[in-house]
Amino acid sequence: MEFVANGKVILFLLFVSTSVLIVSPASPPRFHYINPHNFTTPASSSSSASASAVHRSRNNNNPSLSLVHRDAISGATYPSRRHQVVGLVARDNARVEHLEKRLVASTSPYLPEDLVSEVVPGVDDGSGEYFVRVGVGSPPTDQYLVVDSGSDVIWVQCRPCEQCYAQTDPLFDPAASSSFSGVSCGSAICRTLSGTGCGGGGDAGKCDYSVTYGDGSYTKGELALETLTLGGTAVQGVAIGCGHRNSGLFVGAAGLLGLGWGAMSLVGQLGGAAGGVFSYCLASRGAGGAGSLASSFYYVGLTGIGVGGERLPLQDSLFQLTEDGAGGVVMDTGTAVTRLPREAYAALRGAFDGAMGALPRSPAVSLLDTCYDLSGYASVRVPTVSFYFDQGAVLTLPARNLLVEVGGAVFCLAFAPSSSGISILGNIQQEGIQITVDSANGYVGFGPNTC
Repeated sequence: MEFVANGKVILFLLFVSTSVLIVSPASPPRFHYINPHNFTTPASSSSSASASAVHRSRNNNNPSLSLVHRDAISGATYPSRRHQVVGLVARDNARVEHLEKRLVASTSPYLPEDLVSEVVPGVDDGSGEYFVRVGVGSPPTDQYLVVDSGSDVIWVQCRPCEQCYAQTDPLFDPAASSSFSGVSCGSAICRTLSGTGCGGGGDAGKCDYSVTYGDGSYTKGELALETLTLGGTAVQGVAIGCGHRNSGLFVGAAGLLGLGWGAMSLVGQLGGAAGGVFSYCLASRGAGGAGSLASSFYYVGLTGIGVGGERLPLQDSLFQLTEDGAGGVVMDTGTAVTRLPREAYAALRGAFDGAMGALPRSPAVSLLDTCYDLSGYASVRVPTVSFYFDQGAVLTLPARNLLVEVGGAVFCLAFAPSSSGISILGNIQQEGIQITVDSANGYVGFGPNTC
């Protein structure tokens, strides 16, 4: 089974990779031109990343998942675009702080017991930026689930509900599903919960699960095997949590879809069937050794950064993962703004600002400290930013992956410094780019816009 993004359908699944394969043009563009008053619809010359992925052929009948932005679920309204961006940055800061703690602290291989370790809920840690529509049960009950590439659990709120938060969709009723099958306490799946999730009745009793979040939020219930319908394709026997006691702020979602590397995530459960190849594409807004890696994150071999076609004079060591688990470069769908080590960010900021010439500057918006007032311009030349990877691969990004509009034709550079030295490639930089991750062959491929 292979998950692909076709046309307007968007898919989100990842696997761990060790290298990046990209076929880049001989001379990628140094600049792109944007219309500041129509930024969400860039010209065709800047509508795709200057790279194409090397990947195998696809079957158009493969299942896929559609993406929905969090604001469409919550019905959130903002006084202005600036307020919306400030809210995004606040969520982003919380997300990054949590990721940095997890990544720096992770010095041991993944263990099944990590399923009950403390994590942070999707909204509070920023991972609630994107949702997918998934059919749960037979017949399928459509549910919005928070997408999180840093989590290893799939769960939904279930009837009977002793305690539930408000969600957009009706609660899932396992009694109405012919495919719902509770997991017994003596099963191998239940034992991944470190033996602490068993209810009464010995090995034949039901298997309880409990996930506690860092702010005191939680989900508790029974572990079950259920059919999930992904883009019209039914996948049977997926282990999910059926939560009867849930507390927290999940922006109206029915639960969470964990896409981490752990065995209980959707990626972990379906990896073999998919041949280790997954592809995803984020819609544009407004339209060490393996033993030391954190289990739920995806590292890539970044070696350098360029601005306007010129590589910055940075040491490769800035982006390397150290033996104690520090540093490294992580791809994360839950982080919006890319974080770089302070030295790398300062060099990027200086080169980008210099290439913007005499364009009028604008005050910082929260941590976005490089902003421009482009209200008086019909067309603006913006330098490209390139990521240099292992084996000579280069990914060159257009302006729409570099700038975020904060209102009134004011744009800010969507990069920020990292306090820990860890680099995180955020979803703004991933938007509109087909990303294929092949764990079997160990590469990440970046392709042109197919969202």
